[in-house]
Amino acid sequence: MSKKNKKQGSNGHPPSISKKAYKDNLHKLQVELVKLQRHFIQCDDKILIILEGRDAAGKDGTIKRIVAHLSPRETRVVALGKPSDRDRTSWYFQRYVPYLPAARELVLFNRSWYNRAGVERVMGFCTEAEYQEFMGSVSDFEHMLVRSGIKLLKYYLDISKPEQKQRLEERERDPLTQWKVSTLDDLALKKWKQYSLARDEMLAHTHNPIAPWTIVCANNKHLTRLNIIKDLLSRLHYAGKDERLILPDPKIVFAFDISNIENGRLAK
Repeated sequence: MSKKNKKQGSNGHPPSISKKAYKDNLHKLQVELVKLQRHFIQCDDKILIILEGRDAAGKDGTIKRIVAHLSPRETRVVALGKPSDRDRTSWYFQRYVPYLPAARELVLFNRSWYNRAGVERVMGFCTEAEYQEFMGSVSDFEHMLVRSGIKLLKYYLDISKPEQKQRLEERERDPLTQWKVSTLDDLALKKWKQYSLARDEMLAHTHNPIAPWTIVCANNKHLTRLNIIKDLLSRLHYAGKDERLILPDPKIVFAFDISNIENGRLAK
């Protein structure tokens, strides 16, 4: 990250956090996550967390910190690959349904059915009719999930174009992140405006009181991880919650509002 971003991130982020403070806070929050898991196992809760965002927005790193000390038997991370020929001829949501949480489970979707409103829309991997069908039915689908007892949290991680460019370049140089490199990386930057428009349409049409979107200004990875964990802990009930520890920074994590599209809170 540049010297400028260390002092103050774009979109008015507060100063960055020191490594020691980050590690100390992360440890405390991970203890809270263990408390949460103990509670939802006892109560047969079903929790589904969706993380969406631009390429290199920090979804992988955030999920890694959330699940680091949770029981693998009751925790699942879902990151589906390219749809098969059978998937393409099935009901669109069908390939996601088998991965939904049962009682006592926490499931995190690293990208989700919103691929249709993002990369598929921008890259032409779906037809206009398929896109319109998705936009018209996704809220009904999510409302069914919520009515069935699933606790649904949707996060959109938003980063600036310079930050994305830097992260994609670092990804190419780092031998430990070669598995993340994609032929679509260059197009993520070249089609920045198209992705912005697709994001805006998706948020505007799929945000509602039953299944709302939470926006995360994700230019600082450490603050992103801490504040997403704080936010999800603040939204879910569990015994022994440390209320002082789990207050997210409203400059980093905030509920989507249609005004965000024009007021500069989303990267253009």
